[in-house]
Amino acid sequence: MSDVKIIYEDNHLIVVVKNPNIPVQLDESNDLDLQTIIKNYLKEKYAKKGNVYLGIVHRLDRPVGGLMVFAKTSKAAKRLSLSIQNHEFKKEYLAVIRGNIPSNQTLKNYLGRKGKIAYVTDEKNGKYAELSYQVVEKIDDLNLLKIDLKTGRHHQIRIQFKNIGFPLYGDQLYGHEDKKQIALFAYKLSFIHPVTKELLTFKELPDYEIFTKFKMEEL
Repeated sequence: MSDVKIIYEDNHLIVVVKNPNIPVQLDESNDLDLQTIIKNYLKEKYAKKGNVYLGIVHRLDRPVGGLMVFAKTSKAAKRLSLSIQNHEFKKEYLAVIRGNIPSNQTLKNYLGRKGKIAYVTDEKNGKYAELSYQVVEKIDDLNLLKIDLKTGRHHQIRIQFKNIGFPLYGDQLYGHEDKKQIALFAYKLSFIHPVTKELLTFKELPDYEIFTKFKMEEL
């Protein structure tokens, strides 16, 4: 399936690993997107005629890789979306940052958005954003961070770390002009199955670019 790794699939949902630099859905670039790739896979696998339903319930920025779940039915999509709204859908990320960043912190801000650019603002003009992180491994001036995302705002992780003076390694939009791959990866998902009500947890470690410098033994 165009090198897209399937982690889990049943009648209601499918969990895959999004490769970096693939859009989640069709955009102005007209590049092949993840939703279309998975739809084509389902259409071929199950010999479906006509359009295939595949609901997007959460997103990753185009340059970011990692775990994503898609809904195969509208009922599953509605229930998963509600789970996200109720903060019952847990997303954890790995990121690499340069410098002497404090080991364990919680970041709380209000974020605004102008076009595709996010920015920190005040309560009146922004939406609440919160994450917590810990440094799990350090090599020279590089830090591997584990991030627990509490809210899901546009470019939240990227702008909150820029705001404290530590933009993500390779983030060409919010800090770095070098042509490196952004070091941000959605490595863990935990959520209640929309039909069976079973708690599902999935984990995938990145194996590309700057991440390969780290052992990631404690994750």
